[in-house]
Amino acid sequence: MSGTQLTVTLSGGGADDARAVVRALEGTFGAPDELPADENATVHMATFDGETDAGPAGGDGEGSGRLSAPVTVTVQGSPEAVRRASDTLTRAFTARDDGAASGDQEQERQLLLEP
Repeated sequence: MSGTQLTVTLSGGGADDARAVVRALEGTFGAPDELPADENATVHMATFDGETDAGPAGGDGEGSGRLSAPVTVTVQGSPEAVRRASDTLTRAFTARDDGAASGDQEQERQLLLEP
């Protein structure tokens, strides 16, 4: 996994909520592989492979929209990518850190984003 690759798993809320979260991360990581689209899915996923010219602090999360329901977000990637994603999401939404797990090369963090 490269230093900027990030996998995001979202549950709770609907596809619009999942898209709002993914859009908030685009300023930091660039466009995802695809936006969540299945309105009937209970879990959504997106993968980011690159980064933008936004610099180390990333995007500001502006324009991400509001959530209609609480969304549980799990971000997985390099420690730097996970830190940047967590920082971006906590600036864009009301967030509660629900913990992290670290491996040799990757880290995983779970956040609860609230409307």
